[in-house]
Amino acid sequence: MSEFGFINGIKNLFAELPSNGFDGIGDDCAVLPDGNGGALVFTTDLLAEDVHFLRAATSAEMLGRKALAVNLSDVAAMGAEPVASMLSISLPADATGEWADGFMRGYREMSGEWNIPLVGGDTTASKSGITINVVAVGRVREENVKRRSAARAGDAVMVGGVLGASAEGLRDILRGEYDTPNALIHKNPMPQVREGIWLGGRREVHAMMDISDGIASDLVHILEASRVGAVINTELVPAVSDIRTAVCGGEDYKLLFTVDGAAAERLAADFLETFGYAPYVIGRIVGASDYTVEWRADGRRIATDWQGFTHY
Repeated sequence: MSEFGFINGIKNLFAELPSNGFDGIGDDCAVLPDGNGGALVFTTDLLAEDVHFLRAATSAEMLGRKALAVNLSDVAAMGAEPVASMLSISLPADATGEWADGFMRGYREMSGEWNIPLVGGDTTASKSGITINVVAVGRVREENVKRRSAARAGDAVMVGGVLGASAEGLRDILRGEYDTPNALIHKNPMPQVREGIWLGGRREVHAMMDISDGIASDLVHILEASRVGAVINTELVPAVSDIRTAVCGGEDYKLLFTVDGAAAERLAADFLETFGYAPYVIGRIVGASDYTVEWRADGRRIATDWQGFTHY
């Protein structure tokens, strides 16, 4: 069973039930228009011990920060401002007390950076390992919501920063090197919240999502939802190390977005003026019937087996 095969099966199972005003499954967040030109967005994400983190490799405080940060990244990918979170956590006996207090300090620290309250959740015991589930809520003008399905042929494909540091950090951690610069990036991601809100207000920005599984997979979600293809030039991809790690590694939590080709240069300049750094143009959206990525190196098409992280 593949992860997205499982998700598609769920979508089909629930297809006949009423939507009650919600957009369907398929974006970084579920969207609920409020009827007055605004919308709330909702996302949820799980972190499971020994799947998403190793307890010995990260402090409880850093894990508390990361648990919220990865959800705020989804809110940002919709062009929305985060306004609240909910937390559910299942703890074994050896993670109560000091560990739990440290986790909550980290979670409170990240909440304070974005001025968002913790408004609910649940706690329970665990017989095997820590499991963390966060729900994040955002608010946005409905016209500013960015969806995966809005990419158009002729768009420039952009990313919000250098890719591959988190994957390199995971490699360091698996070697027992817990405090390298890349390991710290992996353990303490910084969601591009301000950038996402700003991009949400730009009409020339069409589709957007965050990079959690690597662009080799994440870009395909945009292509399939928008029914287009893409050409990506590997020499333009900003990579910490090698190109494969940059496009397949995942957990970068940078924004991936498409911009009207005629407006891309102006947007990049405005972005630079606003945030002090520029996004990277890595390719373009094209009309295609198979909704896939064509990878090119120095103008020549290359064959690859690249794919991002998969959960099953």
